[in-house]
Amino acid sequence: MGKKTERTPVWLMRQAGRYLPEYGQFKADNNASFFDMVKNPEWACEITLQPLRRFDLDAAIIFSDILTIPQALGIGIEIEDGKGMKFDFLLDKPSDIDKLNIGVDVSQELHYVYDAITLTRQRLEGKCPLFGFSGSPWTLMKFMIDGGSTVPLPKARRWLQEHPDDSRRLLDILTEKVIDYLVCQIKAGAQIVQVFDSCGGELGPNQFNKFSLPYLKQISYSVKEKLREQKIDLVPMVVFAKDAHFAIEELSNAGYEVVSIDWTVRPTHARRLVGTNVTLQGNLDPTMLYAPESELKHAVKEMLEKFGTNRYIANLGHGVNKDVDPERVKTFVNAVHMYSEDINALK
Repeated sequence: MGKKTERTPVWLMRQAGRYLPEYGQFKADNNASFFDMVKNPEWACEITLQPLRRFDLDAAIIFSDILTIPQALGIGIEIEDGKGMKFDFLLDKPSDIDKLNIGVDVSQELHYVYDAITLTRQRLEGKCPLFGFSGSPWTLMKFMIDGGSTVPLPKARRWLQEHPDDSRRLLDILTEKVIDYLVCQIKAGAQIVQVFDSCGGELGPNQFNKFSLPYLKQISYSVKEKLREQKIDLVPMVVFAKDAHFAIEELSNAGYEVVSIDWTVRPTHARRLVGTNVTLQGNLDPTMLYAPESELKHAVKEMLEKFGTNRYIANLGHGVNKDVDPERVKTFVNAVHMYSEDINALK
């Protein structure tokens, strides 16, 4: 990380999936559910590669989902078109933790993810690096208790107040699984991994420092330690804590090479907080992909000028929305390359 490049690298969160017509066609042709595709390595590989055929992207991210770990722990989950997620059961009270298959070996249970990564690495033929990823312990806990990222009455945060010890027990279990999961992804061929704390900002500074940050740190340090023990080359690690603008400095000291930020953070402010030894990633507002082409290009140019082209990966501040026109994604990617080349040429 930190090497000078001719142009700024760019990829997108939710890069592969439902905004692409070829994804919808593939899904229909195979009469497949979302998790049917995730759990079929050949299909997951194909879907991972679809956006790379359309756009001049600098990375691929494996087609999967953060909910693979809750599934491995025994919670049945389906994603129904137009209805969202459906869980077999949610954790209602601390004793429900004992319903989970705590002893599950994710190196075996989630083999389909590793098989998809290995196959995709082979099919990429070195054209660009491949991301693996996981949800963070807090975000997984949130989904396992609340059934989603946004609910009217968030029980997960109530757990943190009423059952702090049981909450830590659950977070410890999830942290152990995330560590093993990421190590296996790297062994399978992932060249960079990202931890999504998609619900991190919901906690606020005090609870984030108690119930998210320590576990994020444990993940980064333990993954690296396990890789060293197994004599496997280290890979860069990215942390993305959506809406946790209050924790940027702490995240930059949490053992990750890259801190990804959402669109609510000023790039110059983030750069001051992380210093010069950490790479930033982000942070165009995803709704800019609905803007007229000229406005989108202007926003990209402004973003690059504020971040600078060194120690920076261009991305959105969150994922691609399902109704975005793929041509706007193409405009975004090409604008990043064009303007960053122009900026670098002046140096």
